[in-house]
Amino acid sequence: MSRTIVALPGDGIGKTVLPESIRVLNAVGFDAEYVHGDIGWDFWCSEGNALPQRTVDLLKEHKIGLFGAITSKPKDAALKELDPQLRDKGFVYFSPIVSLRQIFNLDKCIRPCRSFKGNPLNFIIRTNDGFREPLVNAVIFRQNTEGLYGGVEWTNPPKQVRDAFETHPKMARFKNVPGEDLAISTRIMTRNGCRRIIEAAFEYAHKFGYKNVTICEKPNVLRETSGMMVNEAKIISKKYLGIDLWDTNIDAQMMWLTKNPEIYGVIVAENMFGDIISDGFAGLIGGLGFACSANIGDEVSVFEPTHGSAPKYQELNPSIVNPIAMILSACMMLDHIGEIEKAEKIRKAIEMVIEEGKVKTYDMMKLRGGPDVFKFGACTTQEMTDAIISKL
Repeated sequence: MSRTIVALPGDGIGKTVLPESIRVLNAVGFDAEYVHGDIGWDFWCSEGNALPQRTVDLLKEHKIGLFGAITSKPKDAALKELDPQLRDKGFVYFSPIVSLRQIFNLDKCIRPCRSFKGNPLNFIIRTNDGFREPLVNAVIFRQNTEGLYGGVEWTNPPKQVRDAFETHPKMARFKNVPGEDLAISTRIMTRNGCRRIIEAAFEYAHKFGYKNVTICEKPNVLRETSGMMVNEAKIISKKYLGIDLWDTNIDAQMMWLTKNPEIYGVIVAENMFGDIISDGFAGLIGGLGFACSANIGDEVSVFEPTHGSAPKYQELNPSIVNPIAMILSACMMLDHIGEIEKAEKIRKAIEMVIEEGKVKTYDMMKLRGGPDVFKFGACTTQEMTDAIISKL
């Protein structure tokens, strides 16, 4: 059955790597039509909206999006780049990928971090006898719509907001702070949101044979929000005999992942903590050039690499960036729609290229990015894709 996929290149290198993933999908025999969706910085600057309604409508219709990368800037910097005719008209920049997650309730973010044999960037641990290279195979489940990314925040909060906060005794120390000097960001979590991400994590662990699920939070300080997540995990874990429930604090977890990363299976966290821990594990498997992700909702799903837009590399010709994270994200899309055999074929091709070691992007050679990387033997973005396709 032919499918229609909404292609969302976004900004910077997203415009480079997304077409490479589509080349691989075509080569493996995936039958699809790709419709372009407008998204990103250019549309903020020209329209005051980085996520135009026409793109939202495309995703409502076709349900599946393949997304490249996005540029996000702080509020003041964003306003400076807005078309002068649109300034002072109430436009406020919001990250379009965060907006997509909230519009379509893409509340389950899945970020696999699996090391490939032969990758020169794999994490190595020094031992008494020399070195060992742990096999990392962790999957982070990140609650995608709540927590610190909920977007409920103020600078100079209005009186009713401040009055409400000041009913809490801990606000006493801020009582005399002028409003213009006070910024408030909230961490709002719901029991239903916690249950959905924890249940998804345990189901994944059960399906793929993982022996443990780790809740990575901070309940000793964030007693209410992290406490709710941990308590719900204890309840849900009782339904999954044979899968251990572990509980670590986010700060300690960042230390332990460089001590014994191979012992962790599925990890669950709130939005911000999930972002942190997934980037930490990505560093053990070669960096963001290998980090893929899925944003899953009940009806709509969007698949994306977790790297940024890296605009400094966008204009390099030929391109030097690593397309593997984007290609692996496309594999996650194939898994989601039931094309598992094609997804595994692509992953196997990537494994073969990496283990063979003849074709490497600049990051795999531990080079600083720039147009001179080719004289050291680095391949282009397109050459890496060609190598993967050749192994299919």
